[in-house]
Amino acid sequence: MTREDKRKLVVNLTESFRNASAMIICDYKGLNVKHLESLRRDSRAANIQVQVIKNKLASIALREAGYLPSELKDTNIYIWSNDQISLSKIVYKFQDSHSDHFKVKFGYFEGEIVDSKHIEAISKLPSKEELIGMLLSVWTAPARYFVTGLDNLKKQKEEQGA
Repeated sequence: MTREDKRKLVVNLTESFRNASAMIICDYKGLNVKHLESLRRDSRAANIQVQVIKNKLASIALREAGYLPSELKDTNIYIWSNDQISLSKIVYKFQDSHSDHFKVKFGYFEGEIVDSKHIEAISKLPSKEELIGMLLSVWTAPARYFVTGLDNLKKQKEEQGA
């Protein structure tokens, strides 16, 4: 990779990192390409970006994007998105099935550094769609109960009339 290629990569990564509200850095040492491609495929479906980046280039892009400094060592894969919950869910689901070779190190949520325990806790929250479903269920409950009550009243009146 030439110096110009590296510069372009850093510029693209900086812009992408600025637009992301969440990023998780994981160790993937020993993970084979087939499994890495399955992570990328699952992530792509959820609009999550996954990339292996040299630590030096990632450090520059993170710094230029305004992230807090962190120590990047060993083999790292960078996974980022605008949805913290879906990002955390996909990463922890993948880690559960590949725990020998894939470990969450830390992440950035809304520009703050978070540890793996925080990311795991976020992964257990309901997704946006599940929360909307719960909210709709709560909102429609009074109407359901009203209709059920009217139906029961109708049946009671029919039984009394018969």
